[in-house]
Amino acid sequence: MRARALPLRPQVRLTDLGFGAAQGGNLYRTTTDEEFASAVDTAWEAGVRYYDTAPHYGLGLSERRLGAALRDRPRDEYVVSTKVGRLLVPSPQDAHLRDSDGFDVPASHRRVWDFSRDGVLRSIEASLERTGLDRVDVVYLHDPDDHWEQAAREAVPALVELRDQGVVGAIGAGMNQSAMLARFVRETDVDVLMCAGRYTLLEQGAADDLLPAAGDRGVGVVIAGVYNSGLLSRERPPTDAVYNYQQAPAELIERARRIAAVCETYGVTLPQAALAFVRRHPAVVSTVVGVRDGGQVTETMRRFGTVVPEELWGALAQAGLLAAQPGPDEAA
Repeated sequence: MRARALPLRPQVRLTDLGFGAAQGGNLYRTTTDEEFASAVDTAWEAGVRYYDTAPHYGLGLSERRLGAALRDRPRDEYVVSTKVGRLLVPSPQDAHLRDSDGFDVPASHRRVWDFSRDGVLRSIEASLERTGLDRVDVVYLHDPDDHWEQAAREAVPALVELRDQGVVGAIGAGMNQSAMLARFVRETDVDVLMCAGRYTLLEQGAADDLLPAAGDRGVGVVIAGVYNSGLLSRERPPTDAVYNYQQAPAELIERARRIAAVCETYGVTLPQAALAFVRRHPAVVSTVVGVRDGGQVTETMRRFGTVVPEELWGALAQAGLLAAQPGPDEAA
């Protein structure tokens, strides 16, 4: 699989497809150790060398599982990203409860927002301990939506120091919005940004702010949430489809179905087109897809390898279903 160097940090190379490890933290339901290990094994065999995790995912479970699954792999052959901004504080009095933030794990810790210098250092130290890694290749600020000042004035400078010391390879932010990510590009010294759900086949808001800014500054963009948390993940979206982690509005389901119908006339499915669309933009360096087991990895690889006719994008635009039409990344 092709790996692309971050323009500002060429020593960090991300494969076109990245492994999203949130399900390794029991996102929505339990994932067994065996299922997660098979996911990593299958992805590795397919050539995937970029793996993304976070303390938030299962209160550290995802980091522990990912570190264990990669432990015997050659360290210089893969890239791991994790995130800072939510410190995990022990909460033994709640250990008999289940986590209330979407992960099927005991509530043995609570998340505390902290984008201070000390919080960043403590978070990375804890992540290194959980993963067993000697370094983290990429560190993102995790959802700093309500913490711009502290994130930009304290967390980013702390990460810059760690990057300069070689403790981390590249730094940035990961969010479910594009406007603040564009602001990070314009006002801070970041190398790569993860944008979830705002540049997809269904909506292309990031094409108006983040992607042009990133292209101008040479900042790499990783696209996550390519299926808009579920709505674009099936060939025909059902009436109970999920969008942005909630029940999808009827008008969005109808729009997704119209996109699917056009895709079918060109011999591709909605999820195949969703994966193909995002990587056409020259600022996009990788696409991260969440997977739970080996079977999901195999299906993702099948979708990822599908050749989508170039004419599809023009047909969708002509039907009023697609606003952004960047040229193929090969021409970038």
